[in-house]
Amino acid sequence: MSFKLSDMKRRKFIKAGTLAGLTFTTLGIYNCKPGSSPKEAEKLADDSPFLLNEVTIDELQQKMQKGEYTSRSITEMYLKQIDAIDKNGPTLNSIIELNPDALTMADALDQERKQGKVRSAMHGIPVLVKDNIDTGDKMMTTAGALAMEGNRASKDAFIIQQLRNAGAVVLGKTNLSEWANFRSNRSSSGWSSRGGQTKNPYILDRNPCGSSSGSGAAVAANLCAVAIGTETNGSIACPSSINGVVGIKPTVGLLSRSGIIPISHTQDTAGPMARTVKDAAILLSALTGIDAEDAVTQKSRGKIQNDYTQFLDANGLRGKRIGVEKSMLKRHEGVDDLLQKALEIMKTNGATVVEVELMKKLEGIDPSEFTVLQYEFKDGLNRYLSTAHASVKSLKEIIDFNKQNENKAMPYFKQDILESSEEKGDLHTKEYVEALHKILSTTQNALNSTIEEHQLDAICGPTNGPSWCTDLVNGDFFTGYGVYQPAAIAGYPHISVPMGQVFELPVGLSFLGPPYSEPDLLKLTFAYEQASKNRVAPKFKKSST
Repeated sequence: MSFKLSDMKRRKFIKAGTLAGLTFTTLGIYNCKPGSSPKEAEKLADDSPFLLNEVTIDELQQKMQKGEYTSRSITEMYLKQIDAIDKNGPTLNSIIELNPDALTMADALDQERKQGKVRSAMHGIPVLVKDNIDTGDKMMTTAGALAMEGNRASKDAFIIQQLRNAGAVVLGKTNLSEWANFRSNRSSSGWSSRGGQTKNPYILDRNPCGSSSGSGAAVAANLCAVAIGTETNGSIACPSSINGVVGIKPTVGLLSRSGIIPISHTQDTAGPMARTVKDAAILLSALTGIDAEDAVTQKSRGKIQNDYTQFLDANGLRGKRIGVEKSMLKRHEGVDDLLQKALEIMKTNGATVVEVELMKKLEGIDPSEFTVLQYEFKDGLNRYLSTAHASVKSLKEIIDFNKQNENKAMPYFKQDILESSEEKGDLHTKEYVEALHKILSTTQNALNSTIEEHQLDAICGPTNGPSWCTDLVNGDFFTGYGVYQPAAIAGYPHISVPMGQVFELPVGLSFLGPPYSEPDLLKLTFAYEQASKNRVAPKFKKSST
């Protein structure tokens, strides 16, 4: 199985033509929806400081080691903050379900600590998990869909079992773009029929992007220590960028996909979302492993690192060659300015920056990628549903359920992507085989040749532009960029790290590299993060002005 997240809303790029042709046309910094949240929202953020605001995993471990905090007290603080920020106050709506056993888990881990057992750097740390990842507990796994209500997994997804083994507290499930943004060409990122609309914690009437919307918003708003998202094409990168956090989309196969509601076995992967590169590296270390139920993880044998924090180096930019995508240097004056500052920081810290034209090599592959995703989504979802505890047992039954419950399941946009996927054949179909070969050969050759030609350690560029106003009537308005997309299609890793803000809206900087180059990318992004310090906590502003 694999999972999802094509933020195929980037489906806008399918319609627009080429990846290179994405434009940042009209960033309207205007009042989207005045008065759309309580007047107390900003006051709450300013006048009621949360003790765990911007806390790191290291700091939490130090507090627990000294006896100042326990896993229970930390978990209780996050639960109270979730009640204040997510369900009341600004009402972020980033969490779809809380784990009723979270405090029991925390108590057990505290007892282990008292007995001298600390499993890992994640011991006692509360984590939120995207609601397309199975947890073998009392919580449901629904991909945000009403059709999947009642689906309680009989066992954990492999990565959740790894997380529990590391001693983490599974705090709850995060909201997402329904079916990981693979339902309609006119959907709103962060909206699901089960969970409603997730909001952007920086400016509440702006969109949080998706499909890992809740994970990004919750991490940004300090509702957890770290979270897990999933990506097919941009679903970790975009919400990380737009919510001002760090997101790692690993090499496909570094993390198992078994037990995750799939879109594409070619592109799907889970990944960490955190406020710092180090916290993301700590979580990544806890999630890896060879899984007999996901054959692609066998390719990671001998390439998995037990501790990814060992590669974090504040001088990690020194002597490195970094390519910057030329087509993204001049698109919007605000983002352009942030990118130039980022490149100067890299140069000042010892890196050589080279302009490259990667996107030119990818023209015309977008329709082929969508074709592959449609075939693989139908095949993978039907396989998942065949053993799930959901009342629906196939994609066809999901489509029928939505039609029968249209007012609740499809009040704003319909299910054209589900329906077009259902019309596809099996994975032996000539159209699928040819499209898959085209996208893999094109993207992998483009990335490999660009890296080799310029002797690069990584390629960088803006993750995307600032957020747009949430619009349930017309859907998303993606603001271009998306340098991560070639890596997502090729199955290569990329990391998005905060680059700054435009009109108080975060913008991320993506670094991508060849397969299993996570150690190198972590070194680069950590060094950039330490030199730039661009992370800014959200203020829960009501609307853009």
